[in-house]
Amino acid sequence: MTAPRVAPSLFKAYDIRGVVDTALTPDAVRFIGAALGSEAADRKLPAICVGRDGRLSGPLLRDALVAGITSTGTDVIDVGMVPTPVLYFSTVHLDTGSGVEITGSHNPPEYNGLKMMLGGATLHGDAIQALRARIEQGALIRGKAAGAERMADVLPAYLDRIRTTVKLARPMKIAIDCGNGVAGPTAVALFRALGCAVVELFTDIDGTFPNHHPDPAHPENLEDLIRALRETDAELGLAFDGDGDRLGVVTKDGQIIYPDRQIMLFAQDILAANPGGEIIFDVKCTRRLAPWIRERGGRPTMWRTGHSLIKAKLKESGAPFAGEMSGHLFFNDRWPGFDDGLYAGARLLEILSRSVDPSAMLNALPSAVSTPELHLHTAEGENFALVERLKSQATFAGAEQLITIDGVRAEWSDGFGLARPSNTTPVVVLRFEGDTPEALARIQSSFRAAILSVAPQAKLPF
Repeated sequence: MTAPRVAPSLFKAYDIRGVVDTALTPDAVRFIGAALGSEAADRKLPAICVGRDGRLSGPLLRDALVAGITSTGTDVIDVGMVPTPVLYFSTVHLDTGSGVEITGSHNPPEYNGLKMMLGGATLHGDAIQALRARIEQGALIRGKAAGAERMADVLPAYLDRIRTTVKLARPMKIAIDCGNGVAGPTAVALFRALGCAVVELFTDIDGTFPNHHPDPAHPENLEDLIRALRETDAELGLAFDGDGDRLGVVTKDGQIIYPDRQIMLFAQDILAANPGGEIIFDVKCTRRLAPWIRERGGRPTMWRTGHSLIKAKLKESGAPFAGEMSGHLFFNDRWPGFDDGLYAGARLLEILSRSVDPSAMLNALPSAVSTPELHLHTAEGENFALVERLKSQATFAGAEQLITIDGVRAEWSDGFGLARPSNTTPVVVLRFEGDTPEALARIQSSFRAAILSVAPQAKLPF
């Protein structure tokens, strides 16, 4: 094969992603498949599992990916149209340690992409750039014979594994909103198998996402779920993103329980069974989380944002649980440590089913006055340069601590502010929290002065 120019912009920090037929063409995906297959062959990994979400471009890209992988002599096990966590499960269940999900995750319908694992590790950073280098250098293996291709239905085993290990204390009635993403049929089957009555919202798969965007991180995408909880006798609402690896939670009274507060509940439950365990969370999470973990005998570890980075840290540490503000939740106690919104939903119900009022239990979790994730738009690459200048030049009056593992997080006794460069888009991600509205306003004012001192032309989103 003579390699075409594969757009460098496809190769992101955590995955491969782009607009279909513009950058993410079938030719590009075929060569990415050949690079993955070549890497697998070099590592003597015989087979790669392949799954896809419900996007309209999925079948065409699947054929291109499989052609690329098998051209290297590496086998493919096609697990079909399944949520990303089911693909991850297949790599454990079928003992390959390697898999690719063709998914655009929560991106608009015209996007698609690849989330990749090889040898039990999710590819990110340099490992993804190494695939790009293989293609550009023509370092692609041509197998003596094409790799074999077979189908495997792992969904029954996935559902059975959860059904037999997660037990609800009582039946529950829940509403679920899947935003027409690939998680819909699996979520319905799972929660009914656990004994739940299910009010379904947009659980049919439709890659055009005709009702709302499948991203529970944004409150506007939870409005239908909030309405369903108001109009039915369902006691809790669960929402899933386009490929099913992130969880959103809404209480009966319409309160959104953001993932950093979900982590509190999971940490409490997991630490009861794993005394002294380490709990990992990302820099965007509430400052109420670390004290909560310590008070329950756990060891809190703040880490860099990014599902691949958190997963790598989890594997390195052997911690029983990790989570991040985006909604990626990683159970490593009774589950194999990958991010799985559906499994997280099941574990949440296991905890809440012990309460007669699950919403009261969730609403009682510590909270603070906070902003959602805010974006300061920059030129390509300038987001990294701006944050580096913040680290080296800016001052934050009265801050007790500066945490610089991922951007700049300034901590005060009554709140925090964060500025970190996104690894996927040219923005600086900002988040602020205070014990009171006055504390929040003061912290934002400090960050406003700091950012303008190093970027006077910045158009701040706060």
